[in-house]
Amino acid sequence: MKNSVTRRHFLKAGATAATVGLGSRCGLLSTLQGSEAEGPRRKRNVLFIVVDDLNHALGCYGHPVVKSPNIDKLAARGIRFDRAYCQYPVCNPSRTSFLTGLRPDSTGVLNNTTAFRSNLPDVVTLPQLFRRNGYFTARLGKVFHGRKDTDDPKAWNVTSDPKGTPRGRKGRGRNLTGGRVKWCRWLAAEGDDEDQSDGLIAAEAVHLLEQQRNDPFFLAVGFLKPHDPFIAPKRYFDLYPLEQLQPPRDPPDRSAEHPQAIASGWKKEFDRFTDRERREFMRAYYACISFMDAQVGKIVAAMDRLDLWRNTTVVFFSDHGYQLGHRGWWNKNTLFELSARAPVIVATPEVSRSGTSCSRIIEFVDIYPTLTDLCGLPSPDNLAGTSFKPLLANPDIPWKKAAFTQVQRGAIAGRSVRTERWRYTEWDNGKQDAELYDHESDPGEYYNLARDPEYTQIAAELRKMLQRQ
Repeated sequence: MKNSVTRRHFLKAGATAATVGLGSRCGLLSTLQGSEAEGPRRKRNVLFIVVDDLNHALGCYGHPVVKSPNIDKLAARGIRFDRAYCQYPVCNPSRTSFLTGLRPDSTGVLNNTTAFRSNLPDVVTLPQLFRRNGYFTARLGKVFHGRKDTDDPKAWNVTSDPKGTPRGRKGRGRNLTGGRVKWCRWLAAEGDDEDQSDGLIAAEAVHLLEQQRNDPFFLAVGFLKPHDPFIAPKRYFDLYPLEQLQPPRDPPDRSAEHPQAIASGWKKEFDRFTDRERREFMRAYYACISFMDAQVGKIVAAMDRLDLWRNTTVVFFSDHGYQLGHRGWWNKNTLFELSARAPVIVATPEVSRSGTSCSRIIEFVDIYPTLTDLCGLPSPDNLAGTSFKPLLANPDIPWKKAAFTQVQRGAIAGRSVRTERWRYTEWDNGKQDAELYDHESDPGEYYNLARDPEYTQIAAELRKMLQRQ
């Protein structure tokens, strides 16, 4: 294939850079580099698939409309976690948290611009730990936040950020706000999958699986979709006729999140959406999910063909959830369930019953210690999470009592605790507002019970959990 660089040629050339940018249609990666430090060879590989802005709109999570046969197939092979929560529902803070194993208060990363190593120059990230222990590590696409200064060169032997083709930027589409919110646009694009970045990322991932199948690898695949702008080949849009989509209808008597949570010009634009524009947004988001799912399918097929399942732990998840019109909000960055909760699927030899689900609470900070536990690697002693390896063998055992998620609104911090039944949220340590939702009777979190005297004791107990965190 074109633009390949063999291991022998790369070493003869004396190259030392860990980053390889490939923009060809095939974008073939084959440059290799020695690990940071020699370590014992491990039989267990890791395929780490993280996608951007994906909520639970997947067939395996019971969504009635979205077509995701390949992710569903992965779930049928492994275990699906139904209560998995991010620590911050925005890309950079969330990714920094789960890749360092630290909570946002420890990383100091509360926005999409802070480079985590400016705060934590000596932290050992998850892929860096694998590299130190003799693994070949590769990043394809968006794993850390995606900007050069928020990546982690210490972590990777190889990186690649393939771009789509000019053809893939042509097609039929529009901006749903008349151009006032630049990201809020969709495009049913010309061309095929490999005219888009995610299609090229999938092709490179398949090649690296072929190339590295006999050596231990940590392959991180970061798909960009369904993140905006909502661009995918036209055939994925065709899966979702507009007339078959129904935008959410919120109950009229609802308790909205603290006003500062969604105070932005975006909300004013969302409120202007017509019914057709809401349906177009939904169609575009779903089309991008199905497009991304097709790329996952190529990797799953390669795992089958190369017989890698026996020696590989596969983790598939999203960096956070996404609200698709609920409360008139078409984005993430709230402390509601739909924003804080995200899909997590694990396929690994330790799973005792394939195709099962787990309703126990896990947090994204648990991913780091779980992977090191499964691969027999020593974890840093400052990790905030807990390995959920025991849940893979028995998903019904008693487990973590709560998950914690936070956001920052200027000077006002929002913090939320989620137990199996309750969500409790405070703004500015309760000085601004508090929210309490009972998921047994109100899974949509519409009726705030925080000021109801009947629930004073429950709110007080949950507040103590927040304060202890």
